[in-house]
Amino acid sequence: MNRSIRTEIFERFQAANPHPTTELVFNSPFELLIAVLLSAQATDVGVNKATAKLFPVANTPQAMLDLGLEGVKEYTKTIGLYQTKSRHIIETCRILLERHGGEVPQTRAELEALPGVGRKTANVVLNTAFGQPAMAVDTHIFRVANRTRIAPGKNVREVEDKLMRLIPKPFLQDAHHWLILHGRYTCKALKPQCGRCLIADLCEYGAKNDFA
Repeated sequence: MNRSIRTEIFERFQAANPHPTTELVFNSPFELLIAVLLSAQATDVGVNKATAKLFPVANTPQAMLDLGLEGVKEYTKTIGLYQTKSRHIIETCRILLERHGGEVPQTRAELEALPGVGRKTANVVLNTAFGQPAMAVDTHIFRVANRTRIAPGKNVREVEDKLMRLIPKPFLQDAHHWLILHGRYTCKALKPQCGRCLIADLCEYGAKNDFA
């Protein structure tokens, strides 16, 4: 895998999907932050079902605090680990009001200081809400980066650092979304759909198959 091949890979991703974005539904940086907090070990579909009811009732830190912990739980109880996540939401909203004027901060350090916000969550918010080049390496991206050899690594941080260094800069802003979508729908964990993969001829996966 070299620079010219990586460039070709992302040129194809861009041609197929010029404006990729998250599948989480949101209308503000705050809504995105809450959705990502809820998404750990949960599907985007499941999160969207919950937030479709929650956000019309509470889509600001103050409104969420006014709803209260038990009120938040009523909307999040269909999501795994909802009790812990609901506490994190309430604590995060309190900090946003006390320290940030009710706004979502735009630096990694400030985001990671919020309850329940780790590096991956911070990267999603920085990239998707604020347009900063950042790479939130989830299981899909980790798998695709290693399987294709775009940026192989033994752990999430190693893959993140390699992707940030090796992906050509013109594609860095959108690469996070292309890789997630590719892993979710084509380069699947158990049955990669190599027969309909738009980068199959560039990929270095040694066990390519013809799953349709």
